[in-house]
Amino acid sequence: MCKHTLSVLALMMGIAATPTFMACSDNNTPEPSTPSYNWSEDGGLKACDNLLFENGTQIGNGDNEFVFKGKQTLKKGTYLLKGWVYVAAGSELTIEPGTIIKGDKQTMAALIVERGGKLIAQGTETAPIVFTSEMPKGQRRPGDWGGLILCGKAPHNAGEAQIEGGPRTKHGGNDAHDNSGVLSYVRVEFAGYPFEKDKEINGVTFGSVGDGTKVDHVQVSYSNDDSFEWFGGTVNCKNLIAYRGWDDDFDTDNGFSGHVQYGLSVRDSRIADGSQSNGFESDNDASGSTASPYTSAVFSNMTFVGPKATDANFANTSSYINAGDLFPSNGSALGLFQAAMQIRRGSRLNCINSVAIGWPIGVIIDGEKGDTQQQARNGGFKLQNVWFANMTITGSDANKLYKDNLVTGYDANKKPIVDESKPSFSSTWFLQQTGNRADATTDSWLLQPLAGLTGLNILPTAASPLMTAGSFNGITSTWFDKVNFIGAFGADNWTAGWTNFDPENTDY
Repeated sequence: MCKHTLSVLALMMGIAATPTFMACSDNNTPEPSTPSYNWSEDGGLKACDNLLFENGTQIGNGDNEFVFKGKQTLKKGTYLLKGWVYVAAGSELTIEPGTIIKGDKQTMAALIVERGGKLIAQGTETAPIVFTSEMPKGQRRPGDWGGLILCGKAPHNAGEAQIEGGPRTKHGGNDAHDNSGVLSYVRVEFAGYPFEKDKEINGVTFGSVGDGTKVDHVQVSYSNDDSFEWFGGTVNCKNLIAYRGWDDDFDTDNGFSGHVQYGLSVRDSRIADGSQSNGFESDNDASGSTASPYTSAVFSNMTFVGPKATDANFANTSSYINAGDLFPSNGSALGLFQAAMQIRRGSRLNCINSVAIGWPIGVIIDGEKGDTQQQARNGGFKLQNVWFANMTITGSDANKLYKDNLVTGYDANKKPIVDESKPSFSSTWFLQQTGNRADATTDSWLLQPLAGLTGLNILPTAASPLMTAGSFNGITSTWFDKVNFIGAFGADNWTAGWTNFDPENTDY
């Protein structure tokens, strides 16, 4: 029996025909059927059980905001994402390996998975799923489209919050094991459009995402805000790459308490945000309160490659940091580079078995708001087996303070009071922790180039001391691979095959 006949029978029985059904022609050659669209309304927005339009090549109906309510699989192919497309609660979007989704610049496209919705984006090493700019090669810029947002029902220290960047979506709940789907072997490129000042969608944003969600092998390149940001949640992640982002590489807030292992960040020496760019930026919340759950995530085996490491001529000045040909002319503000790690505002972020190379500042334990410095004194979080090299200074005690001196308080204008006779709390404390060190260069580390990043020596050789410097002493979680090396790489290069370090010149 012809599938067209089956579709008619299904409709007669009150069952909507699946959009992927094929019609039969007279010569029995399969032809695409006319897809069905069951429309409804969701929160004042148009909603539909089919998210493909324009002969199946466009995701979203073209409205500024559109709600998908159903279950659908995007077959391998190339699609244009238009507007903000919400995957609503109870809905599930599956994307086949090798699929390319181009974000529409005119509508500032974004894909937003809401609480109770799922995105199943399971790529492979040889066929990753790519979210990128619709612009032709040579014309792609940071912020060409919105970005990718996953939201869930895991704990958030405000209970419930609205996601950053402007979408309607709220996140937060009590289910630490909530499942928002799969994000595996995925690249996200040129995202992060600034809708308003300090109101951008990140490359990938996690809002209260639970540890039932699978996240691994994700590369974010040329984001116009943070590459990755977690607001609360418990999700665990492996093999993350933040490549030439605008603002921070890994930003953690509002009680994020998951685990992350194997992460690489590489900076473009000409691109930094007006707020000052960091590798880590971590807050408990904006006020530095003691709201729980605390931001207490544990990161292990991270490699932070700063602007001094990628550019021997780097100067941390506004004239040098101009974004060059990549400046998007979309209102984004340029600024300076700051620290490999800024931990502040009550955060209790942990980082172990990691390396950072070539930043103006190694670490800032910021005491302006909240109890982060006191938590450091009390052993409330760990930075251990962390090696720095080629830092201008090892530590600073305050935001935008490029001096390794002790901050004793703040004046009436909220300016730090500096005792220049003493080193900073941050550098003193850092160097007292187990396994930490700060070297002038990486020469003794015995590094070699990483494939795809010409001239950038970050992969340890077999004789490198990094290969045996790792330890998980004091870490109770059983989730981590208990490897012996520090930094993102041991003997294997896990970036091979699925990454792209030249997305601005790739044919898509």
